[in-house]
Amino acid sequence: MGCILCVGQEGGAKSPALLGIATMVRLWRGGCFPVHTERPRARRYSFVATIELTDTQSEAKIQERTSELSLYGCRVETHKPFPTGAKVRIRIAHRSANFVAFGRVLYTTSDGGMGIAFTQIEPTNQLILEKWLGELRDH
Repeated sequence: MGCILCVGQEGGAKSPALLGIATMVRLWRGGCFPVHTERPRARRYSFVATIELTDTQSEAKIQERTSELSLYGCRVETHKPFPTGAKVRIRIAHRSANFVAFGRVLYTTSDGGMGIAFTQIEPTNQLILEKWLGELRDH
């Protein structure tokens, strides 16, 4: 397991503190504090499917293509991304199955990408997602 070593000042002596793998450390005035980073929590798989996203506040809709899928979210290729933080309804159609969930836009990129984190998935849709991921894992 990886960790980050932080050396801070305590009583004039240097004292190490170990922090978890998903944490970065910034030194500030002889002390340290954790800075959390956005890191994938699960393996991402290349996955191309039709996705419909609806902004839950404005009801604006876009229909695009996914490029990656994981247990916790997906990447969408779009030239009209929703703003970071937007809450969305998600519908992904793939091989005669429809996956439906709620999510949040985590990031947008200048090359036309948008990262979506799943925030609410019903059990039947979780099974669809896990089936798709199982098929991707087996290839």
